[in-house]
Amino acid sequence: MRGSSRAAAIESSKAFEAALGAGADRRTLGEELLAVVGVIDGSATLRRALADPSRDAEAKRDLVSRVLGGKVSQPTTDLLRTVVGQRWATERDLSDSVEELGIESLLSQAEADGEIDRVEDELFRFERIVAGNPELRDRLTNRQGDAQAKAGVITQLLEGRSSGTTVRLARQAVLAPRGRKLDRTLEGYLALASRRREQVTAVVTAATELTPQQRERLSAALHSIYGKSIVLQVVLDPQVLGGIRVQVGDEVVDGTVLRRLDEARRHIAG
Repeated sequence: MRGSSRAAAIESSKAFEAALGAGADRRTLGEELLAVVGVIDGSATLRRALADPSRDAEAKRDLVSRVLGGKVSQPTTDLLRTVVGQRWATERDLSDSVEELGIESLLSQAEADGEIDRVEDELFRFERIVAGNPELRDRLTNRQGDAQAKAGVITQLLEGRSSGTTVRLARQAVLAPRGRKLDRTLEGYLALASRRREQVTAVVTAATELTPQQRERLSAALHSIYGKSIVLQVVLDPQVLGGIRVQVGDEVVDGTVLRRLDEARRHIAG
């Protein structure tokens, strides 16, 4: 996001946390915010009117009240009035921020229920299952695919095995991609979950499962670097042969045998 949108997102986040602190129903708030994103995305006229930086902020707030009054709860209306009253650099920044607040509200409910760890783990494993199965990935990401069929696939994969929040977020990612790839959408959700817990997620690729001692040492090393609690998500891949590959956000530390063999081959070839 550009400068004005970053400032707008910060103010919107403050209003969101204030709404939670005032006792807003987190699940209702999340569902309504996501529904509003669908409405905004479906109307170019409304989207322009709400995001237009040259339009009077009070006029935009009044538009929210007219369009949504009686259709969503008062906490949702009040929050959206604050959001649209900010100065957004682009229309997409506005709708992305509303979507992010909706996802974060659902995650905050999971946090309140003591399930945030479970949801984060289940979303990660869902993303890995999809990434490792091209046929499944095509079924879930085909733009011409039937929405009900996609929802059925998610139900078959997750219903009864995962928390309700995980199922809801998986459906959101698949059925409302908003032009993004599924893996990027899920990674965004995971980043929000980590942020709510003020933790850093490290994706560790290894040939074999890490021992408790190895996990502890790796977590301690990463904590010393990032200064935050570390959540390890371990991906087993026999092709790496040995060692580990650690990815934190866009940063990658690759210490696998496979990487060293590749470097040796390049050195010999050179």
